[in-house]
Amino acid sequence: MSTSIKAVLKPHVRDIGNLAVRRVLPAMAARLVGPFIFFDHMGPATLPAGTGLDVRPHPHIGLATVTYLFEGAIMHRDSLGSEQKIVPGDVNWMTAGRGIVHSERTPEPERMNGSTVHGIQTWVALPLADEDAEPSFEHHPGATLPEVERNGVVLRIIAGQSFGKTAPTRTFSGTLYAAAHFSPGSALALEPEHEERGVYLVDGDLSLDGVPLDIATMAVLIPGETITLASTKGATVMLLGGEKLEGERFIEWNFVASSREKIEQAKLAWTNQEMGKVPGETEWIPLPERKPR
Repeated sequence: MSTSIKAVLKPHVRDIGNLAVRRVLPAMAARLVGPFIFFDHMGPATLPAGTGLDVRPHPHIGLATVTYLFEGAIMHRDSLGSEQKIVPGDVNWMTAGRGIVHSERTPEPERMNGSTVHGIQTWVALPLADEDAEPSFEHHPGATLPEVERNGVVLRIIAGQSFGKTAPTRTFSGTLYAAAHFSPGSALALEPEHEERGVYLVDGDLSLDGVPLDIATMAVLIPGETITLASTKGATVMLLGGEKLEGERFIEWNFVASSREKIEQAKLAWTNQEMGKVPGETEWIPLPERKPR
């Protein structure tokens, strides 16, 4: 292992609404990387005609969900009345704050014809001052996200500030989140611009200071070190991290909070169906019997 790598996180496979995902965060070796407390790699998966992704209405508190696709399309609906189709290159940022409910489904045209789904969904834990913020939703088309080219590596800044560019996405603390597309034979010096950093290999080949990283694996980096990322045949890589959050965060099911009490309150509110409804939806996911992670 490179001396610049603090930990290497392997994925666990989970099922969400007819789709298998590879979950890297939270992990025993790193519960958070900057504000990122949850990281799912969806697909790539082929959904036959007549089927699709069906994540029924469910709640969140204390976090923001961030969705970014490489292939396919997802329809987002939430209890604020938002209805937004996301396609590759776009970003959906939903701030749960004190509480929100949403669903994610394959849009009808793609459901009828069959489709491929491939993307990343992350959760960003909110700072203490913002964990009870008013819920909100924003969508940014890919054309509005800044891009940077460095030595054959094209970086799309999804959220936060990095490589001299700032994404239009609202953030609540210092954030690094970018999709990096490496051409064959390219390399990138990842400087310690942010306090905590993670590197996730979506596809292709990648080495960190000469040490290979497996596909669907995240390397958590040592703070303060510049590390060279290089690809021989080309790669798609997610760079994430940012400012370390103050205090501890608890996570149970879809809830993130600075105290167990907040999570228990949210569980009761969801059981009593007091967190809002998603217009046009009649289903909802019951609270599971599960121990805290």
